[in-house]
Amino acid sequence: MTTTIFKVPFSGRAHSYTENEIKTVVEAMQTAIPLTQGKYQEQFQKKFCEYTGAKHAFALNNATAALELTAQLCQFKANDEVIIPAHTFTATAYPFIKKGAKIVWADIDLKTRVITAQTIEQCITEKTKAIVVVHLYGYCADIPAIMQLAKKHELIVIEDTAQALGVSINNQMAGTFGDFGIFSFHSHKNISTLGEGGMLVVKDKKIANIVPMLRHNGHCGFNFEREHYWVPAMGNVDLPELNGELLWPNNYCLGEVECTLGVKLLDRIDQINQEKRKRAQQFMDEVTELKELEFHREDTPRHNYHLLVARVLNNKRDIFITKMAEVGVQCVVQYCPLNRYDLYQKAGYGKADCPNTDMFFDNMVSFPFHHMMSEQDFEYMIDATKRCLV
Repeated sequence: MTTTIFKVPFSGRAHSYTENEIKTVVEAMQTAIPLTQGKYQEQFQKKFCEYTGAKHAFALNNATAALELTAQLCQFKANDEVIIPAHTFTATAYPFIKKGAKIVWADIDLKTRVITAQTIEQCITEKTKAIVVVHLYGYCADIPAIMQLAKKHELIVIEDTAQALGVSINNQMAGTFGDFGIFSFHSHKNISTLGEGGMLVVKDKKIANIVPMLRHNGHCGFNFEREHYWVPAMGNVDLPELNGELLWPNNYCLGEVECTLGVKLLDRIDQINQEKRKRAQQFMDEVTELKELEFHREDTPRHNYHLLVARVLNNKRDIFITKMAEVGVQCVVQYCPLNRYDLYQKAGYGKADCPNTDMFFDNMVSFPFHHMMSEQDFEYMIDATKRCLV
């Protein structure tokens, strides 16, 4: 099989770094002591709270680790159910299976491509313990309505905000409404801490107090005064307790170099989001006469257009992607309904009543839309779209 070289690839990297950001990284490489769990981690967490309005934030090695930790902190018991959209990235779901929860797949709204209070309510049973709300494609779901529903049924709310850093609804940042908020700084995201990185936002102070131990191998201080700092050991290791249950620790630490870069990147996330939002609007305006392309347009801070996606009508999706590839533009199809994957079928979650999810995925297209795309390539993609969808 030959490898196609695309003029406009679907990039695995979202943005470039400024000279100042590169300088900051190099300085941390040269001077940070230690290279993990140090002052830059504290600075990153503090600045993240200031930016988002979160009460407690913890830097982690990636967003999947944040989801794993969240699933652990939910303390699922036998037969507890968690409602998760079938249309999302796999890391949203499997951490909850690993921690003992049973998944119930929720459908999306066909226009906004995210779950709603209505699609969630259809899935609630007496066994439901939690809801995972995914702000997919950078669009903030109607989280105020979902929070009202969760309060009514006394459910835990987890916001998967991996793609939606900096978006807001009712002047409140996505990821700060629920009990837990998960953020990603992966290579694909609007800001990336050198390929991997994540942040866990926690609302409950009691839970926040034990996250550092769970993140870093159970390390903690001794609860008594010591005559010598090295006796009985340099530091203690223990099992944190939550609601009478002892929790096993993990190693989910993010390095100091990544943290100091994160501090810098927070200074321009709003600029990046606004530039992507403006480009998305331009693209949709340019192709508005192509009635087979159905976009979800939101010209407010509720959408950062992490990805630029559309539904292709009249069963033209595959033909369109093929034609775009022939002229050098690599469009892709994303977020296969999770119940279709071998992993979830083998785990017993192969069935889902999610017609909107199926309809959207079977007809969706995702355009190359990385922030570092040149203006020349962007204009070329617009022209190619007009030529290929006829």
